[in-house]
Amino acid sequence: MTPRPARGADCAAIAAIWNHYIRDTLATFTTAEKTEAGLRALLAEKAAAGHGAFVIEADAAVRGFALYGQFRAGPGYAHTMEHSLLLEPGMRGRGAGRALMAAIEDHARAGGAHSMIAGVSGGNPDGIAFHAAIGYREVARLPEVGRKSGRWLDLVVMQKMLGAA
Repeated sequence: MTPRPARGADCAAIAAIWNHYIRDTLATFTTAEKTEAGLRALLAEKAAAGHGAFVIEADAAVRGFALYGQFRAGPGYAHTMEHSLLLEPGMRGRGAGRALMAAIEDHARAGGAHSMIAGVSGGNPDGIAFHAAIGYREVARLPEVGRKSGRWLDLVVMQKMLGAA
């Protein structure tokens, strides 16, 4: 499985994957579902900023995606990025997540990024373990900053130094 750049035609599949996590898990704090139009705009925004969005396919269908953008606004943060990564549940443990992360890290590094941030829900222990396994380290834990499904959730901030810039 080799990631490729995301395109507008992928937005329905990306929305379906993302909305599963929004509706059915604690992996994301948001409760607002994604739309194709909103995702098309997001992909255009990422492209205009020189940031990457990638998908991975299996059996001729999009099964996961990763994208990144600047961590916070302003020129002082221009070399620090933050990413999102989601896979269809059946894709876990098959190397898709690692391949997508390598694609966005390489893209970000080539664009001058120095570090990549992962903001992982404390309600997503598999996400925390995945990031730790690929070289991210926990740099902060913000207690009870998110609320979903009647629960307060921690935000686990993880970081990987990319070595560029």
